[in-house]
Formats: sequence, structure tokens, C-alpha cells
Amino acid sequence: MTKIARLRRDQRGISAIEFAFVFPIMVILYLGATALTQGIVIKRKVTLATRTVGDLVSQYTTIANSDIQSILTAATTVIQPYSTSLIAIVVSSISIDANGNATVAWSQATSNTTALTKNSSVTLPAGIGGTANANTTIIWAQGSYVYTLPVGSTIVGHTSMTLSDQFYLRPRRVTSVACTATGC
Repeated sequence: MTKIARLRRDQRGISAIEFAFVFPIMVILYLGATALTQGIVIKRKVTLATRTVGDLVSQYTTIANSDIQSILTAATTVIQPYSTSLIAIVVSSISIDANGNATVAWSQATSNTTALTKNSSVTLPAGIGGTANANTTIIWAQGSYVYTLPVGSTIVGHTSMTLSDQFYLRPRRVTSVACTATGC
């Protein structure tokens, strides 16, 4: 209260000028920190949703339509309270042949994205694919979210960014998770 009273008594106007210089910078910092924090939270939720899908699918021996839909629905609820329509999840079983070539055995996705094409070739990171892991399968979960910046898009240079993550897991109970869902 003493500082406010001193500010009122200040006849020179220096405090008001300093405030006029500092206030816009403080507002920009506050809004930028808020947008950054929101982006970090959404990125973490994308990671959790993607890991949830991969982890749940890797526990199945055979996965059916109802199972896939339940898992993908569970993943979209992880992103709440943010928009569930902006998260895209793709889960695929990748088969690695004797030569170390990786192809899509089956793939399923949320309604706002497309699954990988069956039998299409994929490139796996070092240590996951290749001849060292020949004749195995991998469950590959991919998640992304289009984050629209609430403020500062002119400063950053774009209005949105795609936050994404992916996980590779081995099936837990079988060599290869069979898919009986539509589109497998």
C-alpha cells in the first residue's frame, strides 16, 4: 500500500513512463508463458495417449473391432479437457522378415486420420528393426495433435504446430498380435 501511495504522490511521471514501457513486455511474457505451458501439457498428454494405445494393444493375443475402438476411445479421453477431435492416433503391427525388412501387417487409426497401408514398407529406427530383430513383430503407436497457439502467432510466425510422439513395443504375450478387426 505504501508503494501505491508513493506512486500517486510522484509528480514527475517517471513511474508512469516506466510502467508504460514495462507493461507490454510483462503482458507478452505472461501470455507467452501461458501458451508455452499449455503446449507442454498437451504434448505430455499426446505422449500418454500414444503410450496407452501401444501398451494396451501389445497385451492382446488377438485384437477385434470392439477392442481397437475401445482402446482408441480411451486414448482420446486422455487428452481431455483439450479437444479430442484434434488428436490423431495410429496403431500398427510391423512385421520384420528374415532379411530385416519391415512391413505393415495391420494398422488401425482414429477417425480423423488414416491407417498405414497393409504390406507397405516402413523404416524402423536403428536397434528396433534390421536383421538383429529378424522374424519378430513390433507394435508401433503414433500420436499427433494440432495445437493452435492462443496468442503470439505473429511473433512465432505460424498459427499452429503439430505435437507428436511415437512408441515401439514388443507384443507381450505372443509373437505377433493378430487383428480380426475390419480393415486389418
